[in-house]
Amino acid sequence: MTALPLGPTNGGARFPGFDVTSQAQHWDGRTRETVLARLRPLPHPRFFSETEQHAASALFDQLLYQPEEPRVPVMNMVDARIAAGETDGWHYQTMPPDAEAWRQTLAALDDDSTDRYGQVFAECSWDEQSDLLRAIHELGTELWHGMSAQQVWSLWTRYACTAFYSHPLAWNEIGFDGPAYPRGYKNLGVDRLEGIEVHDAHPADPIRHDDARGGAGR
Repeated sequence: MTALPLGPTNGGARFPGFDVTSQAQHWDGRTRETVLARLRPLPHPRFFSETEQHAASALFDQLLYQPEEPRVPVMNMVDARIAAGETDGWHYQTMPPDAEAWRQTLAALDDDSTDRYGQVFAECSWDEQSDLLRAIHELGTELWHGMSAQQVWSLWTRYACTAFYSHPLAWNEIGFDGPAYPRGYKNLGVDRLEGIEVHDAHPADPIRHDDARGGAGR
């Protein structure tokens, strides 16, 4: 569950000076409109209730390690997707359909948090939230509120990652220079960068580095 914090829109600490949107003029019109629209304010949530919005926001911040601004607005993006009925086209036979599963799992998360800490998940400290999620993750295939914890984790992370890595801020974080059409790539090969790309300023594996210090892989 390790990730490096999002830096500012110019790539932050890992890819200093890099901003994928500087290449927007090289994208075709439809692609440019689609990508840049993700930087605009999203509509008010239509699926999640206010309570669910708080729980989901805190959950996504934990899963994607977004403790501070700037944040990719993952909760709003997932809400828009569910409200539009845009699922992965399948769900585990032992799980409810995704929309229902989201309501059930967020409610269960608040229930566990209230039992353990006396307050809902969004109101807990960062470390308390981390500990609670770690406990759920470590259940593996065991049941959590009548559902496989592993399958719940899959639901949460699939939606979180799909939203997060469709956003230009996340592209900046990983040094991805965006759509290749119609410009294309010319410098193919290991460590052969395009002219707009930036070398990773911190190439060490953050998970191994954390484990080496005796951390919990977060």
